[in-house]
Amino acid sequence: MNSNEIRQSFFDFFKGKGHEIVPSSPVVLPADPTLLFTNAGMNPFKEIFLGTRESAYRRVANTQKCIRVSGKHNDLEEVGIDTYHHTFFEMLGNWSFGDYYKTEAIEWAWELLTGVWGLPKERLWATVYQDDNEAEKLWNELTDIPKGHVLRFDEKDNFWEMGETGPCGPCSEIHIDLTEDGTGGPLVNAGSPQVIELWNLVFIQYNRRGDGTLEELPSKHVDTGMGFERVVAVLQGKKSNYDTDVFQPLIEKLQHLTGRPYEGDDAVAMRVVSDHVRTLAFAIGDGVMPANDGRGYVLRRLLRRAVRFGRKLGFDGPFMGELIPVLETGMGAFFPELPSHRDAVTRALRAEEQSFAATLDRGIDRFDEAVTALKASDGTVFTGDEAFKLYDTYGFPMDLTRLMAAELGYGLDEAEFETRMSEQRERARGARKGELLAAEMDLVADLVSRGVRSTFIGYECTRTETKVIDLLAGGEERDALAENEEGVVLLKETPFYAESGGQIGDEGVLTGPGGRFEVWDTQRPAEGLILHIGKVVSGTLAKGETVQAEIDHARRERLARHHSATHLLNAALREVVDSGIKQAGSLVAPDRLRFDFTHYEPVTPAQIEELEERVNRWIVGNDAVTTYEMALKDVPGSGIVAVFDEKYGDVVRVVDVGGFSKELCGGIHVSAIGELGSFRITMETSVAAGIRRIEAVCGMSAFAVNQREHELVRRLSQRFSIGPEEILGRVDALIRQNKQLDKELRQVAQTAAVDQAGNLLDRGVHVSGISVIAADVGEQPMDLLRTMMDELRDKVTSGVIVLGSRAGGKACFVASVTEDLVKKGMHAGKLVGAVARITGGGGGGQPAKAQAGGKDGTKVEEAIGQVEPLVAEMLG
Repeated sequence: MNSNEIRQSFFDFFKGKGHEIVPSSPVVLPADPTLLFTNAGMNPFKEIFLGTRESAYRRVANTQKCIRVSGKHNDLEEVGIDTYHHTFFEMLGNWSFGDYYKTEAIEWAWELLTGVWGLPKERLWATVYQDDNEAEKLWNELTDIPKGHVLRFDEKDNFWEMGETGPCGPCSEIHIDLTEDGTGGPLVNAGSPQVIELWNLVFIQYNRRGDGTLEELPSKHVDTGMGFERVVAVLQGKKSNYDTDVFQPLIEKLQHLTGRPYEGDDAVAMRVVSDHVRTLAFAIGDGVMPANDGRGYVLRRLLRRAVRFGRKLGFDGPFMGELIPVLETGMGAFFPELPSHRDAVTRALRAEEQSFAATLDRGIDRFDEAVTALKASDGTVFTGDEAFKLYDTYGFPMDLTRLMAAELGYGLDEAEFETRMSEQRERARGARKGELLAAEMDLVADLVSRGVRSTFIGYECTRTETKVIDLLAGGEERDALAENEEGVVLLKETPFYAESGGQIGDEGVLTGPGGRFEVWDTQRPAEGLILHIGKVVSGTLAKGETVQAEIDHARRERLARHHSATHLLNAALREVVDSGIKQAGSLVAPDRLRFDFTHYEPVTPAQIEELEERVNRWIVGNDAVTTYEMALKDVPGSGIVAVFDEKYGDVVRVVDVGGFSKELCGGIHVSAIGELGSFRITMETSVAAGIRRIEAVCGMSAFAVNQREHELVRRLSQRFSIGPEEILGRVDALIRQNKQLDKELRQVAQTAAVDQAGNLLDRGVHVSGISVIAADVGEQPMDLLRTMMDELRDKVTSGVIVLGSRAGGKACFVASVTEDLVKKGMHAGKLVGAVARITGGGGGGQPAKAQAGGKDGTKVEEAIGQVEPLVAEMLG
């Protein structure tokens, strides 16, 4: 079977066991911000395991796109070296959400492996958690696994946890013996490539809390994960995953492009590049772009690592885009996001490769210089200081420097690197958000375990009578909140929309029999839990009371207008600018909207004008905004837009505007787009490589922009005493006139500077027998200061010249030393640097010619006064 047939046979088997086959989730999961990337098949189902979200199906199966390049699950260093680790891989899995448990999971796994795929039973081994007597018994009773092939292991090997917190439980792994003589039993769980894990059956029954304790989940679940690339290698009889039809087309393409055989160091490089291209293509296809922080930084590191290995193969320019059609041919049928985002992926790769190539050679030269010095000193460790310079100046991630050093047999002082890496402080602070989320998940788990849930009814109403089901303040649950006390309120039903999909949360009031609570924000840490955050402004609010919950209706209407306008802008961008544009973030506020999208060039003024015209034409058309629900699995191929960083359940809500804009969205919208009134774009800019941002307004906010611009035009027209249509011509004329006057002034200043320079010839003094001209020439920019120096240098046959000036409050210096004095040890660069330090600056240059600057222009005269003693000192 080829790889696509193997994947399909897995689906067919579990479909026959009553499983719904669901599509892979993106490689980014906003439902769990503690993860940079999806790193296991169960990640998308975490909320179901916790009980905070209902699943439409009790049994599902799929293949999940996974990336492991950071944190606990990090396989980067093994990629390309061994035969089975990858940064991107597929995880085949079947799940039971409170349905079947250990019996069926074990029985079906054995049936698929030995009955359907025909793997030899005598080469299969099962492991169970050391205390899991039930699993061991089931293996021996339900299957014909050879006697003695069920082994017990401790928590390290057979207790599965996704992260520091969250769902977890004992697991049973299935390993295959690939040794020549089938005697690999002792190598189970020994990290040997001769006996590898094929399938992990996880029995999820606990939630790991932030304090490390375990608590029983409301229901028991099954989560299984089988490495697709590994099972393909086994079924195809290959010793390496890279020898299967998953990777060989990519490797064959690299051989064709380079003319090199797949052997030795080149084979390692081809494996690394093939692996990294897969990761980059799927991540970019899901909307993650290379950047300087977060997920984007991980991708940038990975891409630069691939470029470095590409250099080893002889590539000196962009090459990864050549591999995308090959990847698409092999995987596009199962992952339609590859062909649909082909252009975005190839352009992102090319842009990053070109950007990095510009500095790679210089960085390698710097690395080689450091290695030469290391060899001369008989050192064995590449310094963290040099690694930091490579990062800061040449964009080398630390792991790339570590790799290059390791290839030459050197270690890397990573501790020293970290102390110099001030840029990493922000990333560290960002990582600490995960700790806060862990505490939040403890609270969520407590509330869910008691069945505390809220129902959102804000699509239908903006005011309702409801019950207070819980109160929180100071990290504790409370029976009541007193006047002026801040806290969090949970309601049985609520019209308040919690922040989601870029739309900020509702504000409003809760009015009870004994008090009034102002809601400042609404958040939803988990499905079914809506938190009203605010303060009691009068009286008290008690748990169990019936209250009137009312949102700020006018503010909600402004939010709805800007949310609907965001959908119109998204549709217009695809029609006017590029059909392959993907949303990369958004903000929907009452007074404005912000929309980030993938694109590599600025949106032109003509395109901005066309975008505004198109959206306003739609507004005038006043099409209805309708919503309906559908199964998430039916969305791919439907033309409905889904956002990579939004979370969706099995059943999704579609917002349809006139048939020309269809998006998955849970937000609040107008009923007809004529309610937007008008639409104006206020800004277009770049926020990262390949990411553009548009800010816009609609409704009264757009009216205010129009009014301000109208007033500006009116005042300009009045100032110039001309009609509005003549303003542009008058401004152009003034610009031309100003440029001409500026040119004339600079000519006058240059003539004056030359004359001033001529007057300095008579101000020279002799120091130790040589001529020294040192002068403070007043207010002069650096370019005129250099002009004066050139005038003097042509007329001084032997001597030292130092001139100083002030420009914009800063100090400027130039220095010149004639060739005969250079031979006697005078050095213009060292001299001017010492002079500039007196003004809080520095600089330097060549022995004969140099310039410098300083922070304090008031000390120029003092600095020039030190030229003569400095010259005497240099002459000894």
